[in-house]
Amino acid sequence: MAHFLPGSRQPKKLVENRISFHGSNSALSIYDTWQPESNVTFESDVLLHCSMVSGQKMLHCSGSSQPFLPGESFILAPENEVTIDFPQAAMDNPTTCLALEIDRQCVTKVANRLYDKDILTEEALSDFCFYHLQHTTDTQQLIERIWQTYLQDNPDRTILIELGITELLVRLMRDESRHMLLDYSRRVPDANGFNAVLHAIDRHPEQPLDMDTLCTIACMSRSRLYSEFQRKLGVSPAEYQKQQRMKKSLEMLKQGRSVTQTCFDLGFQNLSHFSRLFRQFYGASPRNYLKQHA
Repeated sequence: MAHFLPGSRQPKKLVENRISFHGSNSALSIYDTWQPESNVTFESDVLLHCSMVSGQKMLHCSGSSQPFLPGESFILAPENEVTIDFPQAAMDNPTTCLALEIDRQCVTKVANRLYDKDILTEEALSDFCFYHLQHTTDTQQLIERIWQTYLQDNPDRTILIELGITELLVRLMRDESRHMLLDYSRRVPDANGFNAVLHAIDRHPEQPLDMDTLCTIACMSRSRLYSEFQRKLGVSPAEYQKQQRMKKSLEMLKQGRSVTQTCFDLGFQNLSHFSRLFRQFYGASPRNYLKQHA
């Protein structure tokens, strides 16, 4: 993503130096930090989507702390704040982050078209304050396209930015509703058939997908179950299981398990197939990913 940024950015200050580009209902800012710093407060009165380009940050929000690395984003809800440390920033290796501010009306407009009362309610969305996510390849490409559009002199720039932001909001809201569904299915797996199916896949992502068994658990026909997955999560059961396996594989690799052990523990029969799926999902092979994030 760094190749989309302006070629020279001379700092006016060494911590969170900001350069901004404005659209009709949004703004893109580039933040550079050239020296180690801690306890820097970051907040916004609009929805804020931040994506790491280089370096590393440590995020502190709602009593938890977690590293923030390239290939990841965090979303901060309006009128909330996060505290940031910059442990690796240096004059020859600045920590760089891109921040996209999105007007509340844009969020409301997309949310009104997506709301499904048994998945994502307005009250639930208002409770959301901070969300940290790992990019899939598709999400990474979308974010890069939005940044690139901001920096281009294109007569259709405003329209293209609005389309890109709408797509990003759809992805974010669907991801958030998925997390809410999964959390609910873990706490109350017997609440309904769909919760029970999510719980079964989430509990045993390594097992082959048996649609007949899942249909029995859900008390639904095969076509009804497929329809529920598409309506609520936007994917088929098989695609959902693949995504859960990939997310679990990243957790296992970060915990120090080998690529081979992770592959077979998650039910993959072929190491090359696992590596290919991992590359499609995270943009790098498992070994290269670990080297990049060492």
